[in-house]
Amino acid sequence: MIQAILSKLTILAVVDIVAMAILIYQVVLVVRGRQVAHILTGLSVLVVLYLLAVRFRLELLATVLATLAPYSVIALIVMFQGEIRSVLARIGRFRWLGLGSQLERREIAEEIALAVLQMAEARIGVLIVVEREIGLRTFIESGVAMDALVSRDLLCTIFQRGAALHDGAAIIQGDRVAAAACFLPLTGNPALSRRLGTRHRAAIGVTEESDALAIVVSEETGQISIALRGDLEQDVSPKRLQGRLTRLTLHRRASDPPAELDLPNTAEAGDSPAKIPAKIKV
Repeated sequence: MIQAILSKLTILAVVDIVAMAILIYQVVLVVRGRQVAHILTGLSVLVVLYLLAVRFRLELLATVLATLAPYSVIALIVMFQGEIRSVLARIGRFRWLGLGSQLERREIAEEIALAVLQMAEARIGVLIVVEREIGLRTFIESGVAMDALVSRDLLCTIFQRGAALHDGAAIIQGDRVAAAACFLPLTGNPALSRRLGTRHRAAIGVTEESDALAIVVSEETGQISIALRGDLEQDVSPKRLQGRLTRLTLHRRASDPPAELDLPNTAEAGDSPAKIPAKIKV
């Protein structure tokens, strides 16, 4: 029997089975833990009742259920419209030829940049670390686990003055805020300026031990700084910040040659000439 099944198992049949399995898996992910799961259970009970009614010739029950069946399709579409949208959105987020990934990454970079700009204008101290190829699990475990989708509102809430998670760093993995209030190692380089505070030293310290990108907002001046591979670039404009997030963090890999933070002569168009980034080599 197994040989007979295998003889009929063509490449198209395998593709068909895999596609159906993926579709069912996406539906299960959307349905799991929601009220719609109970609705589907109730519908399954009605289907079983109809089959039993037909099997034991319960004509009245079978007729009623058969009459309601055509209208149930419309009812399902109305009741499950939110879940249907969720399934289609999950399918749309698949990284078809890298297009979905590029768009998603650009959106994440924009959310981070908007949050940093908003907090810089309010002079709120910020330390955000974006993980790249080298994992930051040790630092994540030192903070408060979150595993929440990256958004401007979430980041601003984390670093709100007086909030429990304000002190420490927020670490981002992919499109998720993995943890907040994380402890980072401070750089011990004696060549650094004494004017640099704890946040800046922690940003440099974590980038010395990994390929992560660290973003700092000074609580005293509202100035934005970027740390990468032990280098600190200060007085970064919002446009420059988003460009760094997209180019360095979201498009480069650890196997690429080390990325240097640009000097003023390579600044993008739109950066203010008065804002010359100070490059500190450590």
